[in-house]
Amino acid sequence: MVPLVGARPVVNTTVARVSAAVVGGLGAVLVLAGCATGPAIGPVAGVGVGARTTVDAPPWPAPTDLAARADAAGLSNVWGQRLAEHVHTHLTVLEGDTPVTVPGNIGHSDRQRFAAQIHTHDTSGIIHVESPTKETFTLGQFFDEWGVTFDAWHVGGLRGETTVWVDGRRYYGNPRSIELTNLRQVVIDVTTVGEVPHRPAPFDWPPQYH
Repeated sequence: MVPLVGARPVVNTTVARVSAAVVGGLGAVLVLAGCATGPAIGPVAGVGVGARTTVDAPPWPAPTDLAARADAAGLSNVWGQRLAEHVHTHLTVLEGDTPVTVPGNIGHSDRQRFAAQIHTHDTSGIIHVESPTKETFTLGQFFDEWGVTFDAWHVGGLRGETTVWVDGRRYYGNPRSIELTNLRQVVIDVTTVGEVPHRPAPFDWPPQYH
């Protein structure tokens, strides 16, 4: 049985795998308001109005103007549409050794029945990519949707030396172009000049994502 759009089921991993296989045979599943367990938080006012991005220091709350922020990132509301792509990437942002919270409900609201192709449900750092078409989505789009300025030199108001790891390996390219692929792990650490960055332990994916 395919869960209804808007439901937040408690995932039984065995049932989930069987259901995915059955539905996959039919060629499509629905974009769900909550595709994994975890506490959701409501959007908080403060950043990301229109196309602007913040250069303030963290914390960076989820934007409240979901449609405008999605549009700024080249995204749209796909709530309830059938899925052609459904993957998850984990993001860790550090200020030195201090974690910066990636808030829930970036690009998502049950109350507004809004779900952009890229969104979060909780503060786990898991980015959900749920799209009715197969496309390449990037980390730069996620930060644009979040409303946080992001490039190779700074993240929001964090200044210093930016170190990026992708799946445990140092990344030297443009971090905005990093693709959001399934079970990918991205770590961004902004340190003071001369400070040695420390790569954190790998993220332990909950079993329902495997």
